Amino acid sequence: MKAVRLHGYHQQPVVEDVPEPVISGPLDVIVKIGGAGVCRTDLHIIEGQWAAAMSPELPYTLGHENAGWVHAVGSAVSNVAVGDTVILHPSPTCGLCRACRAGDDMHCEKSSFPGLSHDGGMAEYLLTSARACIRLDPQTRPQDVAALADAGITAYHAVRKALPLLYPGTSCVVIGAGGLGHIGIQCLAALSATTIIVVDRNPDALKLAEQLGAQHTVVADGSQVDAVREITDGAGASVVLDFVAEQGAEQDGWEMTGRAGSYFVIGYGGTVTVPTLDIISTERNIIGNIVGTYNELAELMALAEGGKVTLHTRSYPLAGAVEALADLDAGRIRGRAILVP
Repeated sequence: MKAVRLHGYHQQPVVEDVPEPVISGPLDVIVKIGGAGVCRTDLHIIEGQWAAAMSPELPYTLGHENAGWVHAVGSAVSNVAVGDTVILHPSPTCGLCRACRAGDDMHCEKSSFPGLSHDGGMAEYLLTSARACIRLDPQTRPQDVAALADAGITAYHAVRKALPLLYPGTSCVVIGAGGLGHIGIQCLAALSATTIIVVDRNPDALKLAEQLGAQHTVVADGSQVDAVREITDGAGASVVLDFVAEQGAEQDGWEMTGRAGSYFVIGYGGTVTVPTLDIISTERNIIGNIVGTYNELAELMALAEGGKVTLHTRSYPLAGAVEALADLDAGRIRGRAILVP
């Protein structure tokens, strides 16, 4: 089968032939990939930023946002059957550790992460676990929802955590209306009555944000902190969801957060530098976010199949993976890039 393989850091991946995966365990599931998301994390992987954390054996196949159709199952699989349309939680889990039993499964002690720790789904077939599979309406096209498996669940997880803080009369700033941010905006609009303020440097992204439910949009031209302060009558936002968190956005996000407010860090790459006195004197919070739970992905899919969350995508063939990565890196993609084998 064809797969997008990374042979070395700071090198472009290549599309090459590799053996198809085979069932070896009772809970194994092989999925025929119908859509694999291209994520900024893939750019960070190529740059070597995840090497120490995941220690993958090179070469390996990229792709951690995957959806498709069940192709084969192990002897103990009962939740899906051959032919089912599925989206895959990005981190197959054990189901037995304390985190899994608490429903906090993205912190599973024995989890793996296809596309980061070992072979992922930028290929014709992917070996995964029954515990990662969420069955979808057969009419759902995998390429339309694949990026919800990571970008979507990450955005939804942050919004879900922030919901108790976003009662009517509050305000929420979304920094970055790109691949994750445009999903976060829709989740906020579907689940809360907060006033949504979106900050982005791209006018087209801000137009999309307005269509998705933002009440205010702000161009990131150097005056964005003052603009948010003006919109919020000088108070700052109750919650800031930072889907960028690099190149200065992380400092803007903190400055946009009002007293007793919460700054959620979702994007990464930058460094948050805050005097401790600023934290205690204003009781502002800094909250980290990574992926989300299996149940949260199931909830997000209910929103998607109900038309409340829609991915804006651009499709590429598997052979166009390098082009898709280049377009993402250059900012030429509104929404998400999807590889369709």
